Amino acid sequence: MKKIVSILVFALLFPLCLFAVDERVKDIRKGNRDFAQSRFRQAELDYRKALVKDSSSVDANYNLANTLYRLEDYEQAEKLMKSVAESANQSEYKADFQYNLGNVSVAKEDWGAAVEAYKQALLANPGDVDAKENYIYAKAKYDEQQQQQQQNQQNQQNQQNQQNQDQNQQNQDQQNKDQNKDQNKQQQNQGQQPQNQPQNQQESPSQMTPQAAQQMLQAIQEKEKETQEKVKKEKAALVGKKTREKNW
Repeated sequence: MKKIVSILVFALLFPLCLFAVDERVKDIRKGNRDFAQSRFRQAELDYRKALVKDSSSVDANYNLANTLYRLEDYEQAEKLMKSVAESANQSEYKADFQYNLGNVSVAKEDWGAAVEAYKQALLANPGDVDAKENYIYAKAKYDEQQQQQQQNQQNQQNQQNQQNQDQNQQNQDQQNKDQNKDQNKQQQNQGQQPQNQPQNQQESPSQMTPQAAQQMLQAIQEKEKETQEKVKKEKAALVGKKTREKNW
């Protein structure tokens, strides 16, 4: 940047070196003296007075643009410089206009505009070493700016992708958690018996197999047979007792 600053100071120190001074315009001459003595605010007033008298004066517009540049009013300086460059587009001073326009763009860190202005200056004057050096510098800064913008965009895209992945993972984890919760609840319900159902409750006949039903029927018949034999024995014993009593 030190190299660029030194070039800018050299290019703008004598703004009237590009034009023949119109001795008939006192305001411009006075503005030139103020500019040379770094009285830039007074030089601005002088050049504006000259423009009131002749708004088409290329000298006054060009010098006013340089003065505004020194006052760091880059927006107005660029506007005036472009106007002068357009009006002198076909003149021998086109390279100088474009060069200073590039300087204004550098001050604004508008690297794309600076690259274009220095390119036009070199097209008009390929032997301008200062314009070539400034073009290389501005191009490097422009490429760096573009790479940084691309990197920022890539970082933003990666961050957005990571956020989407995290959100999807959270949704999947929550879904798995809910599914496991439902399965555990279902298993617990299957493992529990109804409170009113006896632990040793037998199967209903409709639920018994034919073999089990046959075994149950045989057991009932045997039980009934035993009961009948017992009843018969009790009756025989009672009859025998009564007979013996009667024989007494």
